[in-house]
Amino acid sequence: MFNKTVKELSKGLAAGEFSSFELTQLYLDRIKNLDSKINSFITVTEESALKEAKAADELRAQGKAGIWTGIPLAHKDIFCTQGIKTTCGSKMLDNFISPYDATLVTNFKNEGAVCLGKTNMDEFAMGSSNETSYFGKVVNPWSSDIELVPGGSSGGSAASVAARLTPIATATDTGGSIRQPASLCGLTGLKPTYGRVSRYGMIAFASSLDQAGPMARTAEDAAMMLNVMSGYDAKDSTSIQKEVPDYTSGINDSIKGLKIGLPKEFFNEHLSPELQSVLQSAINVLESLGAEFKEITLPHSDLSVPAYYVIAPAECSANLSRFDGVRFGHRCENPQDLMDLYLRSRSEGFGQEVKRRILIGTYALSAGYYDAYYRKAQQVRRLIKNDFVEAFKGVDLILGPTSPSEAFAFNSKGDDPVQMYLEDIFTISTNLAGLPGMSLPAGLINGLPIGMQLIGNYFDEARMLNVAHQYQSLTDWHTLAPKNC
Repeated sequence: MFNKTVKELSKGLAAGEFSSFELTQLYLDRIKNLDSKINSFITVTEESALKEAKAADELRAQGKAGIWTGIPLAHKDIFCTQGIKTTCGSKMLDNFISPYDATLVTNFKNEGAVCLGKTNMDEFAMGSSNETSYFGKVVNPWSSDIELVPGGSSGGSAASVAARLTPIATATDTGGSIRQPASLCGLTGLKPTYGRVSRYGMIAFASSLDQAGPMARTAEDAAMMLNVMSGYDAKDSTSIQKEVPDYTSGINDSIKGLKIGLPKEFFNEHLSPELQSVLQSAINVLESLGAEFKEITLPHSDLSVPAYYVIAPAECSANLSRFDGVRFGHRCENPQDLMDLYLRSRSEGFGQEVKRRILIGTYALSAGYYDAYYRKAQQVRRLIKNDFVEAFKGVDLILGPTSPSEAFAFNSKGDDPVQMYLEDIFTISTNLAGLPGMSLPAGLINGLPIGMQLIGNYFDEARMLNVAHQYQSLTDWHTLAPKNC
């Protein structure tokens, strides 16, 4: 059963082939047996999961079940969950029990889904390798002789789905944190348009960039998840008051005549021959389905990384100032005075990467440097957005690589933060522009999965999912599983 998609599991539950309790127990057993090597979960909610599964079976017996009733899932440990520890992968929140649910969590509860637990992540979503978590690194299930990173920051969500420890997981994307781990773990991951999914109850890293989205194995499962996750929320000031379509309704439509742009800045001499070959094969498949391709330009895309690593740390510096050891979170022992309380609580509670970004962000916002760095980065952000607006005048979608390479070994980039930051070189621009983007499995390099990225126009997630589903109907990269699982 653990190899079935959400759609297949829903049909199996409806047909009485198995119960939600049996299904939930199966995944809990797999977590017990396999996750000691992967470390994809911070908290496993076995007791409450089995209670929720029993309740789902009772609803089904009463004829009150929907398509999600009794389907297990996992939440990234950045979403507040009432009565369950919510840590953001940080020592700072190791003792934080949320008194309320994030809107996204509530939405899945209302649909009858069963929460298996909370997945590991880079601390406060800052990282591209899941090496910065206070609770230990997450190991890519595709690892063999050498332990490989799963990508970050949603590495726990990606690894748990890839290892079939959960059929789906929620995730977040600030600069590529859904798409990059999806690429490295052979999954389908989607970052919606900024404002499409409520951020209420999602602990903030960079408020103008963060967006929640689905981590799944297929585009169809991602579409089903997005139906539940999307919608206006009055509790989130950035939530968009816009009707939510049924993302599954047009998933089987023909893509004949669809115009897809290939940015020349993405397909340059720095792209490895192996990745170029993978992407060309994907392009050939989409051409066989009737899609048309043309070269486009995104002239300011090379400024995405420097602009992002001014804006995101600046917002992180402001957002993380609330963690002061006073109201909640880690508090140092026996503080001598208020300054000592602040200094030691934050020094002990935050890890190295988080401290680095707080310091960078504080510097960029400081008097005398605000105009030179933060304001300038925001001006560059507008140029990047304008590039996309111009490009979408001539194309329906944009295609390119998701990550510059397949999964890499632990500690191979830790000594040079810039090399780690460049892992998101192809994904950051969509966050800066607020556009939707997704990664889907497109091939193997050295036996490891690698994804291709689709970027859509604002609120055009349905078209991206349609193209992804049509691609997956002719390929089987999304069906591959790690040998060890």
